[in-house]
Amino acid sequence: MIILDTGATRALAEGHRTLNLLAGNMARTPGDLLRIPALCLLRTESEDAGAAQRVLSYSSIVVDPLDTISSVTVGTMIRDGYGGADICHALYCALPRAEFTGMSILLTTREDAYPPGVATVDIDSPGMLGFH
Repeated sequence: MIILDTGATRALAEGHRTLNLLAGNMARTPGDLLRIPALCLLRTESEDAGAAQRVLSYSSIVVDPLDTISSVTVGTMIRDGYGGADICHALYCALPRAEFTGMSILLTTREDAYPPGVATVDIDSPGMLGFH
């Protein structure tokens, strides 16, 4: 599962070349989706009017909702000092899930915002998607 945090979501909305290619390629592959945690989308839209519309125009994007269980877990993570609401929702999305057995990858602009053990990839890192 590939997850976009707030920084990656904002970059996609602003036309980041590599993320645009990724979203376009995934749209052509059935079942491949990019997940955006709802609180990351909320923060992106609150800082850039219309960003959510631009991001949600990609058919490969799905929003990971903040339901009852996730809201309790995200709240606990915030209280325990793992970061703000959007960071903690992204962390929650990266946790193992019954419907997805592989390793989650969190695309971000701030790898240092996440604890060790979380598979993060900086969206501007050399070699992302084979670009050097």
